[in-house]
Amino acid sequence: MKPFIIGISGACSGAGKTTVASLILQRLKGWGSIKYTKTAIYCSVTDDRAALSEEGKDTKRLLDSGSEKVLWVQAPQADLAEILPMALDRLYDLEGILVEGNSAVEFLKPDIVVFVSGDGKEFKEGAENSLRMADVVIYGKEPPKGMPEHSQGFRWGDIQECVDYIMELVHKKRIKRGNDGMFR
Repeated sequence: MKPFIIGISGACSGAGKTTVASLILQRLKGWGSIKYTKTAIYCSVTDDRAALSEEGKDTKRLLDSGSEKVLWVQAPQADLAEILPMALDRLYDLEGILVEGNSAVEFLKPDIVVFVSGDGKEFKEGAENSLRMADVVIYGKEPPKGMPEHSQGFRWGDIQECVDYIMELVHKKRIKRGNDGMFR
């Protein structure tokens, strides 16, 4: 069975994807995470704790939030079909996997997709695709243009309510799949 996956995507760099991922991971027991970074020409999957724990890295924040294992996947978008399944295989023994990165989210088609719009003014190329997939949208003052009707929206000021909602979604979808029991 495919692992349960939560995808975190966003409008632009600095929108708050890692902050949201950290808040979610604090509530999940036995989960792993993948941080995807698009590169121009090389592929790598890093699981070295020393490298992942460097101050200022998103991977350190994921570890500090309770992620059981963290993998940093770096690859061109064209190589995702080869490298992401390898990364997922390394986390199959966990309760679930949180994936951060727009292209990775689009490729994996997670069970739950969270889109972080930041202030909602700037969208990097391709971010609209992730927004269309979103079950949950987090925004500043106003929902982003093009927010799907099926998405549940939350302002940043309501982030704890948003995380509670995501936990409910995880619970419901895991029961539907027949595997629950991952909350702290």
